[in-house]
Amino acid sequence: MLDKIAGIEARYEELNRVLAEPNLDYAKLAEYAKERSDLDPIISVAQTYRGVLKDLEGARALLADPDMAELAAADVPGLEARQARLEEQLRELLLPKDPRDERNVIVEIRAGAGGDEAGIFAADLFRMYTRYAERHDWKPEVLSANETGVGGFKEVTFQIKGKGAYSRLKYESGVHRVQRVPTTESGGRIHTSTATVAVLAEVDEVEIDIPDRDIKLDTYRASSAGGQNVQKNATAVRLTHLPSGLVVTCQDERSLTQNRLRAMSILRARLYEAAEYKRQQAEAADRKSQIGTGERSEKIRTYNFPQSRVTDHRIGVSSYNLAGVLNGDLDIFIDELVARAQAEKLSGTLAPVVEEEE
Repeated sequence: MLDKIAGIEARYEELNRVLAEPNLDYAKLAEYAKERSDLDPIISVAQTYRGVLKDLEGARALLADPDMAELAAADVPGLEARQARLEEQLRELLLPKDPRDERNVIVEIRAGAGGDEAGIFAADLFRMYTRYAERHDWKPEVLSANETGVGGFKEVTFQIKGKGAYSRLKYESGVHRVQRVPTTESGGRIHTSTATVAVLAEVDEVEIDIPDRDIKLDTYRASSAGGQNVQKNATAVRLTHLPSGLVVTCQDERSLTQNRLRAMSILRARLYEAAEYKRQQAEAADRKSQIGTGERSEKIRTYNFPQSRVTDHRIGVSSYNLAGVLNGDLDIFIDELVARAQAEKLSGTLAPVVEEEE
């Protein structure tokens, strides 16, 4: 570990030297400044770690001194414990970072099984994520929505802008399940409905190049609210990516150009996610855990209204504050998912998926 730290420290010093040069162009300045900023936490912990190692070496040397042995013996266990904690912290800091972690995200929620109730649940999830975004001072913005007419969504796509949004929300991809008595149910029976959530990292044009020949563009009149301009003119956009068959629609903006730009942003994010998922599958064909895979088929969480319980099946964690969770209090799950993912990277193994709780 010390060899790896030494290499990082050398790079840090080199960055300090380069950033002090007076004629560095702006693009390089920004690039190197970000790299140095990313290394700051490692350097800080490494300096503390080296100090503890030095203190521990000194304390152990004093064990041979009859006059100081008792005092040194009292210091050694605490220093050893601190060394272990710092080593664990450094291992986590040295883990390979997902380059998408600091990016904005595009979230797609689609109603699944359950008819109108599934659409209402999709709206509940949309509200939950927008509230979560607000708690973190991120900015949510609707990109496209297809409403059901009973207060729900057939599907809704929205962007969340904020540093680190993807690092937290990427664990939300999957099938979410709700168990409750619908307002239209006169017999008081509990129904089970589902909605799917896809969390995509925003992608720059330079990362995903989509030739014009691969895109089929259709325009039509928008059906959602948006004023006379939306209704009279063909401002809505449907993009079809011919090689993959992916289709993206966008109609919430007032101009054809704005809708096309947003649709392209969503399409790039989907194609990047598909390529990243394929790469991960190639690296670990037998990996079945939701954590870090973007796998869509697994039911990852159940929202049980009669018991006021929310259970994340991947980690076996339940909260009996369902109202709070739906109001954006998601960190009880996300914190544990982040910790579990880090532990699995460190160990190189995956924890078994927890069986679903009915």
